[in-house]
Amino acid sequence: MAVPEAVIRPAVPADLEAVAEIYAHYVSETVITFDQTPPTVADWQGRLDDLAGRGLPFLVADLNDEVVGYAYAGPWRPKPAYRYTVEDSIYLASDRTGRGLGGALLGTLLPRCAQAGMRQMIAVIADTGNGASTALHERFGFAPAGRLTGVGHKHGRSIDTLLMQRALTTD
Repeated sequence: MAVPEAVIRPAVPADLEAVAEIYAHYVSETVITFDQTPPTVADWQGRLDDLAGRGLPFLVADLNDEVVGYAYAGPWRPKPAYRYTVEDSIYLASDRTGRGLGGALLGTLLPRCAQAGMRQMIAVIADTGNGASTALHERFGFAPAGRLTGVGHKHGRSIDTLLMQRALTTD
């Protein structure tokens, strides 16, 4: 499958309305995310500012001047010993999946995180038959690192979480 002619670029404040709209679909309609209330544009601005302050990437997929997906890497956990480990987050507009955009985003996110000095990336995947996310991460060298059983509950369902991990450096 050919990667669409999307430009993967750093997110700017003008992108955040589209980012909020993309994510709101997954919050309201799926169990892919454990959020139950969609973040506001102001919330997204706070996240963009926080990641920029940490030197971490927040990227968008721009297709003909339309934001059709995004990816960012945030801190894995707040304790200082985890400071070189990040967790990725990748979401696409629901009508733009299966076209290579996730791969374009993740393929750009990984080296940017390594350039920022990060050593490990964790993917936390709601294991609800979300094979596309699992397959995407496997394609980029992530390996299963564990499963948390029944840790989420949304839309009347109990949800497992699959943890996947990839080294960003060789040291």
